Amino acid sequence: MRGEQAARNANLVRADLRKQGITPSMVKVKPKPLFGGSGSRITAKEIAVFSRQIATMLKSGVPIVQAMEIIGGGQKNPKMRDLINTIRSDIESGSALSEALAKHPVQFDELFRNLVKAGESAGVLDTVLDTVATYKENIEALKGKIKKAMFYPAMVVAVALLVSAILLVFVVPQFKEVFANFGAELPAFTLLVINLSEFMVKFWWLIFGVIGGAIVGFIMLKKRSPAFAHFLDRMVLKLPVIGKIMHEAALARFARTLAVTFAAGVPLVEALDTVAGATGNTVYEQAVKRVRDDVSVGYQVNLAMKQTNLFPHMVVQMTAIGEEAGALDTMLYKVAEFYEMEVNNAVDALASLLEPIIVVMLGVIVGSMVVAMYLPIFKLAAVV
Repeated sequence: MRGEQAARNANLVRADLRKQGITPSMVKVKPKPLFGGSGSRITAKEIAVFSRQIATMLKSGVPIVQAMEIIGGGQKNPKMRDLINTIRSDIESGSALSEALAKHPVQFDELFRNLVKAGESAGVLDTVLDTVATYKENIEALKGKIKKAMFYPAMVVAVALLVSAILLVFVVPQFKEVFANFGAELPAFTLLVINLSEFMVKFWWLIFGVIGGAIVGFIMLKKRSPAFAHFLDRMVLKLPVIGKIMHEAALARFARTLAVTFAAGVPLVEALDTVAGATGNTVYEQAVKRVRDDVSVGYQVNLAMKQTNLFPHMVVQMTAIGEEAGALDTMLYKVAEFYEMEVNNAVDALASLLEPIIVVMLGVIVGSMVVAMYLPIFKLAAVV
């Protein structure tokens, strides 16, 4: 018997097969094709759209198998279509939706699966799926805002470095040949740029190798070292403007995820365990885990949050009011909406702030090279 199954690694596949009474003789990672696969990868946005579609159809009274067939037939991404068809086949074989989703942990995280399972247990699957769809859409919108804040300055800096490299490799050497015929001593600034250009021309492979190696090493270290990842997340939170955005984004994710899970009927301690990984920052992840541990021994959520010294006073007080009034999910929704609005405003303000700074930076970099090349010409003109 042979087959394929999506999972994070081979060990998870073995464990899942053993639960089904199957002892695999060999499990190996499917090799990637040399010239692309059968379609692009499945994105979080596609999962969010799928959540909204299935929620809408179930609310309209369409049977789940038929809904899956309709949604699968309308997918442009072959991998997404195959995923939906696989889930439909599992449901037709008698599996619950949560069980079918559990076979695809890469696409459907623990939070998604727990919410669906809670909805099935309570008999309100359509309502829970509608909540999940709204949650996914809000979280993806928030992620998009954060990426926008990071992407714009990063791209401008990359373009500035590329323009500088082109000038040093192709333009400055032309001036060097002209200056060699002057027979006069060149200004120190011009010599510095010429020496930098010579180094770039001779050792461009070394520069690109060091930069590429540093990027790969950084990514690998961040993935494999929790301590390094925690250090980076802590440093990001301390940055002047970006740090504030990351703080507010983590708070918005925490509040919305906890509100959704709690409203779906997931027990509070289990909900906090799920929420920890959804904050998007290891500093907040560890803080939520401390909150979970305190709540499991009898503390109120607001008191446990206060002891972490990480959550703002407003969030703690809103949580306390929600606990006292028996409307914790409602208050957390309000907290999430507030911080999502704050992130939107902060990102717009950051873009407005960065534009003039980046223009000045580009002008200084390119202008410095132009001045360095024309200084000898000005000096020669003054002598004449």
